[in-house]
Amino acid sequence: MPAADTVLTGARVRTLDPARPEARAVALADGLITAVGDEHDVRDWRGPGTEVIDLGGATLTPGLTDAHSHPVWGIEMATGTDLSAVRDLDGLRAALRAARRAPGDWVVGFGLDHNAFGGRPVDRALIEEALAGAPAFLRLYDGHSALASGAALRAAGITGPRGFAQRSEIVCDAEGRPTGHLVEHAAMALVGALLPKPTHAERRARLVGLLGDMAATGLTGAHVMDLGDGDVPALLATVEYEGHLPLRLRLAPWCMPGAGAQELAELIALQGTGGRHWRVGGVKLFMDGTVEGGTAWLEHADRHGRGTDAFWPDPEAYSAAVRALDAAGVPTATHAIGDAAVRHVLDTVAALGGRAARARHRIEHIETVPDDQLKRFAELGVAASMQPPHTAYTRADHTDEWSKRLGEERAARAWRCRDLRDAGAVLALGSDWPVAHHDARQVLATARSPLGAAAAGRALTGLMAVEGMTSHAALAAGEEAVAGRIAPGCRADLTAFVLDPVTAPPDELAGTPVRLTVSGGRITHREGA
Repeated sequence: MPAADTVLTGARVRTLDPARPEARAVALADGLITAVGDEHDVRDWRGPGTEVIDLGGATLTPGLTDAHSHPVWGIEMATGTDLSAVRDLDGLRAALRAARRAPGDWVVGFGLDHNAFGGRPVDRALIEEALAGAPAFLRLYDGHSALASGAALRAAGITGPRGFAQRSEIVCDAEGRPTGHLVEHAAMALVGALLPKPTHAERRARLVGLLGDMAATGLTGAHVMDLGDGDVPALLATVEYEGHLPLRLRLAPWCMPGAGAQELAELIALQGTGGRHWRVGGVKLFMDGTVEGGTAWLEHADRHGRGTDAFWPDPEAYSAAVRALDAAGVPTATHAIGDAAVRHVLDTVAALGGRAARARHRIEHIETVPDDQLKRFAELGVAASMQPPHTAYTRADHTDEWSKRLGEERAARAWRCRDLRDAGAVLALGSDWPVAHHDARQVLATARSPLGAAAAGRALTGLMAVEGMTSHAALAAGEEAVAGRIAPGCRADLTAFVLDPVTAPPDELAGTPVRLTVSGGRITHREGA
């Protein structure tokens, strides 16, 4: 064996490799794991240029992957005033007054919780006085809705309802007056297109900084569920020309309703585009929206009489798009929150021939699903991709907007991470940043808490949670041959925790230091550095 570039020793190595579950030392060279063994093996791996790092008793796992994130698109979504700490209307108004600058300047905010409105409809009348006439665009936490002020609506020429090719809505009152509540992407884009845009240099600096912060929480990679506005490949190429990406990125461009043969051909042609540490792999589709916005597709209407429509006005058109992508060997990831949306995606994959399908398919979010659908994930080989931190917007007593809309029965079968694992499904875990914080330790800790699994007894074990960001994330991406394990020939993506993430109590795990993060053989975070 040629000499290693790096040797990691002094660790408890949880390999997640059935052939050798535990070890004490690991050797890396040319971006790959070249050897896994014990302390006495280290001397045979060393050469004149080998860096030997003593991890001081840390626990080493395969590198953590956030299985659902938006680091590029998100740096524009998460601009302006952070409203995530706002709990009520008084707090919102105070934050908006503080955010006002020169007359005419936009007030932009993000992360606003639906619960802050105290059960009232989302309406610009509740905030206009605090804005003093300023144009404002406030993104709600779900990323699928926003509140625009009167000045912002006027700037966008919005005076009443409009029709869209996809499920989107300009919410209006009984007199047809726009309330400022914009639901789903097409409606939000009418105002969002007017916002001040960061420069290319600003985006590049923010992206590198964000990915560095992510690496400090133990992340070595992310499944990126968008490709932005088309210039993202150029942005990533620029970062790699000037240096390195701290995380390995796998990007899935969107396929939206109305996509025809030409659009599908373009999505297929994009597959495999990439650089040293990023590539396009898969396509993201939407089967519905969100529960709080009334756009989750449900088997039965929510408590407001909403939620009976799919994001694609013709659900069969969605199925046809998936068939075309599958025939080209392109994996799909479909946003499906409501029970009807989940069922339709599973039915679509079943019609492909189940495990005989050519590509790996997955469903994102799965916030409420009945018992009879759980076993279908494993039977059809469909991966479940879920985000435990989303539960921060719900309450155990079901007094939050999400639970009240769904009602007791459906709210009680929410975020069924453990039930899906027990049914044999592949379960990949992520944050959905910027909807929730990107800290990988919080993802792991929340997945192991009863509230994070929606009901007592449904929490994941420590090992299941770690698998969700390692071996199962690799399975969801079809990368299990090269990722998700610490074994010779696998990618040198590794995370070292001061505490053992499998056995540490969730509250301690959420804040445990990350001693070392290695992505593609490069050290992207070192404790104290």
